[in-house]
Amino acid sequence: MKKEKRGRVIGTAMDKTIKVAVDTKKQHRRYKKYVEKSSKFYAHDEKEEAREGDQVLIVETRPISKLKRWKLEKVLRRAPEGE
Repeated sequence: MKKEKRGRVIGTAMDKTIKVAVDTKKQHRRYKKYVEKSSKFYAHDEKEEAREGDQVLIVETRPISKLKRWKLEKVLRRAPEGE
């Protein structure tokens, strides 16, 4: 089973590549307070359909380049046009 991640597109400057930020919340072991962490992933976007601010689903794939190990599966929610 391939891993899936949901995130928000934060960069589209490269050709057929998007940068996706995936935010996670994890509870601290001792203090029980929730800590937010953000990870960035480079994903392959063959048709260049994603725009900055979109919510997307990315799936794990074979290495495409030095940094790209993910592929855009689908755009879940479009960003408003004004952003």
